[in-house]
Formats: sequence, C-alpha cells, structure tokens
Amino acid sequence: MASIRGRLITILIISTGVVWLFATAWIFFSTRAEVERVLDARLMEAGRMVSSLITSREIESRRPMDLTAQLTARSRASYDRQLSCQIWSLNGDLVGLSESAPSERLTASDTGFSQTEINGETWRVYAVVNADVGVRVLVGDRLKVRNHLVNDVIRGLLLPMFLILPLLAGLIWLSVKRGLSPLNRIAHDLERRHAADLSPMPAVETAQEIAPVVQSLNGLFGRVAGLRDRERNFTAFAAHELRTPLAGLKTQAQVALASNDGAIRDQALRQIVVGVDRTGRLVRQLLDISSVEARERSDHHGVVEAGKVLRALAGELSDAARGVTVAVAPDLDDLQLAIEPELFTLAARNLIENAVNHSPPGGAVFCHAERSAGSDSIVIDDDGPGIPEEELPRVTERFFRGRNKAAVGSGLGLAIAELALGRSGWRLSLRNRPGGGLTAMIAAAPPSHG
Repeated sequence: MASIRGRLITILIISTGVVWLFATAWIFFSTRAEVERVLDARLMEAGRMVSSLITSREIESRRPMDLTAQLTARSRASYDRQLSCQIWSLNGDLVGLSESAPSERLTASDTGFSQTEINGETWRVYAVVNADVGVRVLVGDRLKVRNHLVNDVIRGLLLPMFLILPLLAGLIWLSVKRGLSPLNRIAHDLERRHAADLSPMPAVETAQEIAPVVQSLNGLFGRVAGLRDRERNFTAFAAHELRTPLAGLKTQAQVALASNDGAIRDQALRQIVVGVDRTGRLVRQLLDISSVEARERSDHHGVVEAGKVLRALAGELSDAARGVTVAVAPDLDDLQLAIEPELFTLAARNLIENAVNHSPPGGAVFCHAERSAGSDSIVIDDDGPGIPEEELPRVTERFFRGRNKAAVGSGLGLAIAELALGRSGWRLSLRNRPGGGLTAMIAAAPPSHG
C-alpha cells in the first residue's frame, strides 16, 4: 500500500529537484553571459588603453618585449596577465607584441570583436585602430583560459547550492512528517477506540484540511449509531410482536387438546389458523422491511404497468369472508410508472392489504389514477375509519398502531410502503377522505435542489 508520506516526500523532492535544475541552468547561462560580457569589456578596455599609451608615447611601439611589463604594471588583475597584445602598422607590418602573444596575426578583422583560430586554439580578439599613430592594436585571450575562468566562477556559485540539497531533503522530510502528525493522531485514536464506541471524535487542534475528514467520520459514526439503535428497537419490537401471537397459538392449542367439546375444539383450531396467518404476515413483513433496508436508493428504475400489477393484487387480497372488494379503475390500464417493479409491488401490496384490513365488512377499496403537477399518481381509497389527524405524522413509524387499529396487523405495512417507495425515488402521502376513510397516494418525489 502506497504511503502518503512517501508520496509527498517523493513529489516534493522531485519538484524541488526540477526547480533546482532549472534554476541551476538559468544561473549557469546568465552567469556565463554576464562574465563573458565583463571579459569582453576588459578586453576592450585593454585594447583602448594600449592605444592610448601609444598615443602618449608611454609605450614604444618599437620595443615589443616591453608591452607585457608595461601593460601588467598598469593593471594588477590576474586575468590581464592572460591577455596577448599585438601592434600592427596600417600597412600590415608587425610593430610590437607582448611576450605571450603568438607571432601570427590575432585576427584579420580591422576593428571590433572577432574570433579566430591560431595553432588549434580559439582566440577572442578586440581590434582598435589608432589613426593618429598609424597602427592597429589587437588584444586577445584564449577561449580555453576564458572558459576556465567562467567555470571557476560558476563552480563557486553552484557548489554551495548542491551542498544544501541534502539539508533541503531533510527539511522536506521533517516538514511532511510534522504536517501529517494530525492524521497519525486520528489513526491512533481510531485504533484505541472500542468497536461499540460511536461517539464523535473531538475536533480540537485539527488542521483545516483534515477537519472535513473528522466531520465525515463523525457523520458516519452518527449514522451507524442511528442504524444500530433502529436495529435494536426493531429486534425488540419484532420479538414482542412475535411473542404475543406465538403465546396465543400455544394457548389455543392447549385448549383444543384439553377440551372434549367439539365446538370448543373447532373454535380453538380456527383461532390457531387466524394466529398462524397473522404470524406469517408479520414474518413476511419483517423479511420485507429487512430486504428493503439492505437496498441502496437507485436512480435507475424499470417500467411498471400499474394496472396489471394492481389487478393481480386485487384478486389476491380481496377479503371474500368479510365481503371487502378491491376495484381497479380502467384509467390505470395504460399507466406506466418509472419505478423499480419489485419495490412498487411491495408498496402496493402493503397499502392495499392495509386498506382491506381497515375496511368494514362489505366495504370497498378503490384504486385509480390522479394527475397532478404534470405527473401521474396512484390513489388507493378505502371505507375505513381513517386516521386521527394527530396520528398522521406517526403512522409510518414501525410498529405504530393508532386508535383505529385493525384486528390483524403489526404496524409495519405503511412503514414498508414508505421505505420501498423512498428507495425508488417516490413518496407516500396519506390524507383522510372528507366522507370517511383514508386516501393513500403513490406519487413521484419532487426533484431535489442542491
């Protein structure tokens, strides 16, 4: 696994090295150009000085061996000792030269700067004409000597820079280590934390860049703690709801076994059947809600033929024993919804089942379409007692059973419907009908902003 510290140190060292190389190249070329400019200026100064000395008769052009001594005496710079000087008459005769100067003419150029090659060596030469005396002064130096001087100057500049590189690498390593110390503290805190400890992490002395990580971790801890609490409550409620019908089944079985009266035994067996149906429905709903909770919300939905699904559920859930019928309006036959088919079927089943259970004997449940806000919704009406207004905000809570609860049921049907629709991006709305009963509407959820 790659280390953030190692990656940061590598990136910083490479980046610093690249910048350092560019800086070194810039210093090399700029320093070389500047030094060469200064040497050219010194070359020009020397040539003009010799020409001036000839004019003032301080240098005798007929005494060539004196040029070096007189030139050196007037300039103590070590570089001047590397200069070579020649004095030529304007008609092409060699008048004088310094001790280090070659016998060949330094340059064929009449005036100004030029480069020439003499005996395999390249020379940089400056020529100046003294018309008053009738001579041409040539002052030059070997490029090898000049390059050696330039390299000495640049070496003196770059050597300290390269000696600093290891120190710079060490400073980068220490800086990265210190900069990542808040992450190390967070890691150590998480390692020492007990698995059951979901309390928020303290945000004191947290770097600005790490604060979002701490906030996200605290948000995750909060969601996990909420999920754990819901699972605990769900388990407790489920155990309670299952304990009651199971105890009733045991009691009815004991009555049937102990009674010699056929009527009493038959009644006990019928109660056992009712209890098994209720328990089976509760177990199915518990499995349904667990399955829906395990699914993530998705924006990729299938297409459901609402009329077809509702008609199948109507035939399955109509209560012939109590005379409660489920009717599906024709306007649903051509209605197609962009919703996950499995989740839609689960929500519709629980809503219709809830409506049937709360309808009085001989009542009716009516499913039809309603168009509002440019979208189609499915409405399920029943003839039951409805829900008290103060209980409407709570009826989708798990295991909540209000004052108008049905004989069968566990308070999970509406919770499952709302959860299943929410996973598909739809919503459930409930309202009491003016003439009595309850209206449950399956509608598309409004788009979220931001």
